[in-house]
Amino acid sequence: MKKACIFVLAAFLCSSGVFDQDSKSVIKTEAWIAFVWGEDAPSGAVSSTVQDPVTGSTIRKLAYAGTEVSSRLGFERAGADEAGTFLNFTTTIANSTDSTLSVRHGGVLVDGLAASPLRVVSPGAHVNKREHKNKRDDMVQLETLRCFTSGFLSSDAFFSAETPSEVLTVAPQTALTVSSIIRDPRNYRPLLCTVDGCQPTGLIRYFIKVNRQEYVFVWPGRSAVYCGK
Repeated sequence: MKKACIFVLAAFLCSSGVFDQDSKSVIKTEAWIAFVWGEDAPSGAVSSTVQDPVTGSTIRKLAYAGTEVSSRLGFERAGADEAGTFLNFTTTIANSTDSTLSVRHGGVLVDGLAASPLRVVSPGAHVNKREHKNKRDDMVQLETLRCFTSGFLSSDAFFSAETPSEVLTVAPQTALTVSSIIRDPRNYRPLLCTVDGCQPTGLIRYFIKVNRQEYVFVWPGRSAVYCGK
């Protein structure tokens, strides 16, 4: 069994020295605990897996101290006039505690390559032709995604490129579902196709931060659900 990893960030703030020539740099640290799905420890989160009764897709869960975070991974090819593959994540944070939880986007790594959430354009929102042409690699229109229109991708809330540092909240005894969409950052064979269909290759890591805990879901690419139909 592996222990939960503890990460420490140090922020360095230097005083101006205007009023005190002997003033020194101040070091502030912020620590959080990372829970990795499948790497449970006695003092950490508990991993589990369930099947969605509607879609049959795999849902991975991490539960810790009254907080349960569940996530699932889907994918679909970009449109006929675009190259690449979209990977999407839908995560539900259930708060059984008596305190409000803060939720932040953590990050996505695909075979070690970082990928940022795309700018999400809601159905019916106007996008002019010039904007679409200039930003098409950084944006996605939900109404064009079959993973969205099929209901696999939740529309309750999104982590978007427009608000990368946005903090969401989950009130006590409630739940929040948040989604994010990335474009596969790999330029080399991101999909492996056989007679049974296509699946992403490699390893995908999805991070989400809840209070001072970071929940990490590790997905083999082949476990992603094709929700493009």
